Amino acid sequence: MNIHTEQFLIPGNAGQLQCAVNHPDPELFPKPTGLALVAHPHPLFGGTMENKVAQTLARTFVSLGYVTVRMNFRGVGQSEGVHDAGIGETDDMETLLEHMRQRYPDLPLVLSGFSFGTFVQSRLHQRLSAAGIAVQRLVLVGAAAGKWAMPDIPSDTILIHGELDDTIPLQAVFDWLRPQDIPVIVIPGADHFFHRRLPHIKKIISDLWT
Repeated sequence: MNIHTEQFLIPGNAGQLQCAVNHPDPELFPKPTGLALVAHPHPLFGGTMENKVAQTLARTFVSLGYVTVRMNFRGVGQSEGVHDAGIGETDDMETLLEHMRQRYPDLPLVLSGFSFGTFVQSRLHQRLSAAGIAVQRLVLVGAAAGKWAMPDIPSDTILIHGELDDTIPLQAVFDWLRPQDIPVIVIPGADHFFHRRLPHIKKIISDLWT
């Protein structure tokens, strides 16, 4: 699917933040289905909003009719500031949401992330829930269990993990989810970055979407 990417800057707490938004085909979706925010992997290990998994998530939500927006975390690309271990990044993601809400105030909201981005989006979800702000769904790929203090998540969260992930071992994800009694979808043979397995991510999410 060929989708046009619109890039823009917004002011954050630590400086300008570089963002990118993709819009669904207006012929297929005269009115967007919702708004999806996608968070990328760890910026200190090469993570950017152009990461292949983050792009796959963006393309998936666009194909489902969502206005989909990504952001380079602090210190990445044109985003100013320095890495803040997920704390400032959560603030920045909330700032991006507030910016997008000015353009799309009433669309259902989806939060999605890959690796470190799952930590940021889970924290943002926790914050929004505490404030009584509805989130339609949380979608986490390569959830950062065992690496960061992942909060509890809703029972309808879509979780996708690679069987052979050696960055975030599957066992750590099981240990995090077991007390919550939440299942995870495991892609056989997939590593942390889902090399040659990216189409599975799109198909799983699309098939489960209701």
